[in-house]
Amino acid sequence: MLSKTLNISTSPHIRSGTSTSVIMKNVVFALIPIAAYAVYAFGLGALFVLATAVISCVATEHVLCKLSGKESTISDWSAVITGLLLGLTLPPIFPLWMTFLGGIVAIALGKFAFGGLGYNVFNPALVGRAVLQAAFPVAITTWSEVLSNHRFSTISSSVLTLPFYEPVVDGNSGATPLSAFKFDQVSVSISDLAFGLTSGSTGETSAIVIIIGGIYLIVRKMMNWRIPISILGSVYALSGILYLIDNQLYPSPNFMLFSGGLMLGAFFMASDMVGSPITSCGVIIYGVFIGVVVVVIRIWGGLPEGVMYAILLGNALSPQIDKLIKPRVYGTSKSNSKL
Repeated sequence: MLSKTLNISTSPHIRSGTSTSVIMKNVVFALIPIAAYAVYAFGLGALFVLATAVISCVATEHVLCKLSGKESTISDWSAVITGLLLGLTLPPIFPLWMTFLGGIVAIALGKFAFGGLGYNVFNPALVGRAVLQAAFPVAITTWSEVLSNHRFSTISSSVLTLPFYEPVVDGNSGATPLSAFKFDQVSVSISDLAFGLTSGSTGETSAIVIIIGGIYLIVRKMMNWRIPISILGSVYALSGILYLIDNQLYPSPNFMLFSGGLMLGAFFMASDMVGSPITSCGVIIYGVFIGVVVVVIRIWGGLPEGVMYAILLGNALSPQIDKLIKPRVYGTSKSNSKL
């Protein structure tokens, strides 16, 4: 006769867990179609920039771990994600030596200096991108033509610029949709924005592909859906109000949603588990804050794009949101709840 044993234990009762490497690997899976579409749209330049960013981030993390006497953490895939995200924020004709430098900064300053994965306050890829924008403002705002006929047979000389030399751009370059509207009041069709048929960073490609990747992570419960929804919802609402006030002066809310790096930032950067708040109410406040800052910078700021700064500011505000939005301890009243 078989006997059954009932095991009784205290909480937590964990049935199964998802390791960090599994989550990170799935994020990489979600980013691969975006990177592939970027290569399709911009050609060899985008491929080299993305590959260099990934190699730089992975190599930097491995070397820093070895120098500090720690076991290498490149197997958790987080450095690969940082490299992909950094590459996706850069122009497809960005010099490779600058890209490599950005990867070093992203890992060393944005991640390793804070103690490694799980301790970084800011999104490491955006830290690297912010330093590159401050150091090389011209190169990082120089764009290439999308779907060029020669994108797979030639590469711009600027990509292969030697270190500390000024890059020289070959061929045509044009303004991004946000720049064209902000400075020249020229609008781009929503379909071109949705399918990535415009100039911009390698990650400013098909918004549809980015959304599909984000949905994949949400369905797998590896992304808090409240963050991208609150960001996109606040951008749409605020820009919609402005558009109703003056549709000649302000862009449409659809244009604001699909242009620039908003989709990539909302789904893959602002949703960083370390840099975002913990509570459901907190992440909504966090998302709305980022969305409002994006609109403010795009409309009234000196720069055409504000996603990077909005997310970095949101990362800085995140710990304060967690302090203000404290969940009530079970069995206590709001007045005497203490964490």
